[in-house]
Amino acid sequence: CLAAMMRRFSIPRVVAGISLVEMMIAMVIGLVLMLGVIQVFSASRTASMLAEGSARVQENGRFAMDFLQRDIRMAGHFGCINDQAHFVRAEGDPMINTGAVSGSGHPLDFSISVQGYEAPNTKPTNPPGSLKIGDNWAMPANLPASITRLNPRGGSDILVLRYLAPEGVPITALTTGSNSVVVFDATAGLRLTEGGQANPNLFGVADCAHATVFRGTYVSGKVTAEGTNLSNFSTRPSGQAMLYRAESLVYYIGTSASSGEPTLMRARSNGLDDYGAPEELVEGIENMQLLFGLDQTVNISNISPPLGNITIQATASDVSVNTDSSAAAQWRRVGQVQVGILARSPAPATAQWPTLAVRYPSTLGVSFVPPENNDGRYRMTYESMIALRNRLFGN
Repeated sequence: CLAAMMRRFSIPRVVAGISLVEMMIAMVIGLVLMLGVIQVFSASRTASMLAEGSARVQENGRFAMDFLQRDIRMAGHFGCINDQAHFVRAEGDPMINTGAVSGSGHPLDFSISVQGYEAPNTKPTNPPGSLKIGDNWAMPANLPASITRLNPRGGSDILVLRYLAPEGVPITALTTGSNSVVVFDATAGLRLTEGGQANPNLFGVADCAHATVFRGTYVSGKVTAEGTNLSNFSTRPSGQAMLYRAESLVYYIGTSASSGEPTLMRARSNGLDDYGAPEELVEGIENMQLLFGLDQTVNISNISPPLGNITIQATASDVSVNTDSSAAAQWRRVGQVQVGILARSPAPATAQWPTLAVRYPSTLGVSFVPPENNDGRYRMTYESMIALRNRLFGN
């Protein structure tokens, strides 16, 4: 027994486990696999951020263009006859009874239906004009005080549009005099308060012969025209006059109060001598450029009507920088507007800036130079050519 026990204890014991070399090899393989996983995750995250930035830019660009196109097409709408046709008839229409001097840039100057202001160094030239992202871009030099108070961002053009709203209300009764009273169906009249305008105070009355813009006081079913005699109009069934809300809008690039991002803004006339609180329309719109298509007829009048042929594309400063009737005459030639915008993602999207100048984003002859330090924002430009359907002579 003793011999058997000695033999049992003398047999070498098998040791279970791994060696140090095996452990090091396993760690290296694990690290390589982990590095691969991290690389895949990082690449996926970068692609996801880039895709999200691109999607947001495309969405914002479409929304911005939709706002601009819809209102630009309405410029010059004065009922069943547009502003150019009224002017060519030389019967004193459209009559602007708002106290604004023609061509002055006043918010209520309805003698000009479309007007622009050109930012410095943004003319389409050869080589193209350029703006460096992140620089302190300059403001248009000839802005009226009513627009300056809106604090627009520099480097962008500014667009002013004036027209009668698309939908009017048939007038059922009319008391003429120095303060004419317009009566209409109260339910139908609710369309005058659409778009958040609960208390409109700027109106127009138009039929197929005349048009008058005036300040007024609105109550349900009735508008009192302040200091305006509407004796040119009647309520007879044939050629019945319509009451419209008059619109005076300014589009510009401002700064969002909530996020600090550049934003497409729109401000509406307050019916007095200024614009009301601006609306933040689309965030991430960094720049806007404009070109205006001018009718072949240089001096539109009853003996030289517009031909409807757009022969010149001009910047706002080349149309006119004056503030008198000569400026109104040149802006009356505009029958087309080209809009270009630069949209950027609201947040960094790991985007890389092009290394070649020919690939820098550009719109309407303005090229955008990369900033000193890449901010990672995804940027894209959009352009649209818009015919002013209410400025086409004979429409």
